[in-house]
Amino acid sequence: MRTRFELADAVNMFGAGLLTKGKLNPIQLKVLGKIAICRTAALGVHQEACDNCGTVRYSYNSCGDRHCPKCQAAKQAFWIDDLMQSTLPIKHYHIVFTVPHHLNAVCLHNQRMYYKLLFSAVWSVLRSLGYSQFGVESGAVAVLYTWGQNFSLHPHIHCIIALGRSMPSG
Repeated sequence: MRTRFELADAVNMFGAGLLTKGKLNPIQLKVLGKIAICRTAALGVHQEACDNCGTVRYSYNSCGDRHCPKCQAAKQAFWIDDLMQSTLPIKHYHIVFTVPHHLNAVCLHNQRMYYKLLFSAVWSVLRSLGYSQFGVESGAVAVLYTWGQNFSLHPHIHCIIALGRSMPSG
């Protein structure tokens, strides 16, 4: 069931207030602009027709930005389903690695280096933990998030790590 309002409506309604605070970087401004027109007439419309009954439905086009929660919801659901199908039937940990906020200036200065170092540190910790605690090489699925829920710069990595013991059946 579709809602009466789109995310673009909320951005258009409250975005000006956010902009007056002046704390958005150029990338955030660009994404906010895309979200503001996502699934609105500004991006055009496409037609879908049912092969069986002939019902025609018109839908506004999406912005397709990777930061837009509406555009990425289906991709995220498929990715999670594929991931769950390919994981071993054992318990997993969810661990989040983050750094102090005062290092955000370094991230803004050189994002490529910052994220490379962040991933390197995460893998180093996971590798040493696996060897020291379990005597095995550990593995993980790691996903980089660059923003917090409030659109602030907050680089962190979420990891799903196999526990290494079988789950009890039943």
